[in-house]
Amino acid sequence: MAIDLRSLDALKFSAATDPKAAIKETAKQFEALFMQQLMKSMRDASMAGGMLDNEGSRLGTEMLDTQFATRMTGLPGGLSEIIARQLERQMSGAQPAVPAAAGAPAPGAESRKGLGDQAGFVSRHGEAARAAEAATGIPAAFMIAQAAHESGWGRREIRNADGSASNNLFGIKAGPSWKGPVAEVTTTEYVNGEARKVTAKFRAYASAAESFADYARLMKTSPRYTGVVANAGSARGFAQGLQDAGYATDPAYADKLARTINTTLRLQRALS
Repeated sequence: MAIDLRSLDALKFSAATDPKAAIKETAKQFEALFMQQLMKSMRDASMAGGMLDNEGSRLGTEMLDTQFATRMTGLPGGLSEIIARQLERQMSGAQPAVPAAAGAPAPGAESRKGLGDQAGFVSRHGEAARAAEAATGIPAAFMIAQAAHESGWGRREIRNADGSASNNLFGIKAGPSWKGPVAEVTTTEYVNGEARKVTAKFRAYASAAESFADYARLMKTSPRYTGVVANAGSARGFAQGLQDAGYATDPAYADKLARTINTTLRLQRALS
């Protein structure tokens, strides 16, 4: 048989010593399997069982199909080349298959930069988030994720009038009781499920660590968020608790935040 499970050991060894050769061989194996299934489907659709159809004849037909499939794999311009290119891009961080035009970003460059930005965001705010976790009991990863969601991983940070950073990572508004600096910006609010642009005042901090500390105080001291802290044992409970408490007006806030939490947890595992 051309496709033998025992060949997996050889592929594993090849992957460790010669990754490119292993990719090529893996792609050929996939193509051979695909061709075998294709030929089997064609035979099943065109041939009906008869007096000469028995176990021996079926085995012979399958072996013949395997040989044909093997001969048709690995040809220039075939399916295996496409599979190999895709595997190479995945293993090398989505490197482009063809040279990019002069002055243009390489395909996948923005997504790689985005992942780097996200990992940097998680690493950068880890210490402040752990201090907030000690104060509230809310997992640090959940709070980093919420800060990431509110600030677009730091790319949509609220700015002061002079363009400087307000360091408000959680989108906490400046109510009458707030006596500190304020940043006034246009934001999106949902009224009866419809998005609207409004001007609002937000708290401003001297550092991101102050933002985490103020968020921790809000979660710990405000009766409005008692349920959030109580349900912080799970990502979904935490996210839904914030939505139920009216932390944001977006009706899909819990779903969006839960997805960001999952992303943050994966990044933390990768960084550890």
